[in-house]
Amino acid sequence: MLAKAASCPLAKRHFLFVFPALDNRKKAWFACLFCAGFFVALFLSAKLLGNSGLDVDFLHRKLPPSLSYPFGTDWLGRDMLTRTVHGLCKSLSIGLLAAACSSIISICFGVMAATMGPRIERLVGMLIDIIMATPHLVLLILVSFACGGGAQGVIIAIAVSHWPRLARIIRAEILQLRHADFILVAKKLGKPPGWIAVHHILPHLLPQFIVGLILMFPHAILHSAGLTFLGFGLTPHDPSLGILLSESMRHLSTGYWWLAILPGISLVFTVKLFDILGNNLRTLFEPRTTQE
Repeated sequence: MLAKAASCPLAKRHFLFVFPALDNRKKAWFACLFCAGFFVALFLSAKLLGNSGLDVDFLHRKLPPSLSYPFGTDWLGRDMLTRTVHGLCKSLSIGLLAAACSSIISICFGVMAATMGPRIERLVGMLIDIIMATPHLVLLILVSFACGGGAQGVIIAIAVSHWPRLARIIRAEILQLRHADFILVAKKLGKPPGWIAVHHILPHLLPQFIVGLILMFPHAILHSAGLTFLGFGLTPHDPSLGILLSESMRHLSTGYWWLAILPGISLVFTVKLFDILGNNLRTLFEPRTTQE
C-alpha cells in the first residue's frame, strides 16, 4: 500500500511539498552559514580550551591519538589539538589582516587605473606585470625578510604580493560601468563625479570586493604557513600551523605521523571552507548563476 501511495501523483506532489528541492541560492546560504558556524566554533574552542594544553608535560609525551588526546601529544607532552586550534586561530587572524590590506590596495590601484588617465593606467599595469612576473615565493620571502619577519612581515609580504588580480577585476568592472546607461544619464543630469562614484559605482564594486577578499583568504593562510615553515614568518613562540608543521618534520621519520598529518588536514580543511564560502558568496551576489 505504501508503494501504491508513493506512485500516486497527489502523493508525489505532497512529498515534494514537504521536502522541497533546494535551489542554488538556498544551497549557497546553507554553505555560507556552515562555513561561518565553523569559524565561530573554532574561535570559541580556542577560548574554551585555554592554554592548559600548551604546558609542557613529560609524563604524557609522544602519545598517539586517543579519546583523551584526539590529536595526540608532541615530544614535550603538549596537547596537539589545543596547539592546532590556537594555530588555526592565529593563521586566520593573520590571513584576515593580510587579505584586508591586499584588497584595499587592489581597489585603490584598480580605481586609479580606470579613472586617472592613460599614464596612470600604464603605470599601474606595469607594476602589476612586474609583481606577477616575479616568482611568488621569492617575492614573499624577500618582502618578509626586508620587513623583519614576524607577523608584521608576513602580513606586509602577503598584502604586497596578492593585490594585482583583484585590481585587474576592479579596473575592468569600472571601465564597463563608465559606459553603462545609468552612468551616462546621471552625467547628463549634472551629477558630480563624486556623487556618481558613491551612488552608482561603489555599490557595483562591493560584491566584487567582498568575493575577492574572501577568496584571498586561502592564499593568505597558506602563504603565511609556508613562510613560517621556511623560517621567514612567525617565531617559534607563536602558535601557528607553520610552526607545528616545521617542528614535526624532524619526528616523521620516527613514526610520529600525527604531529604533521592531523594539523595538515585541519589546515587544508579550513582553506577549503574559505574557497567554498567565496564561491557561494559569488552565487548570492550574482543572481544569474542561480539558474545554472
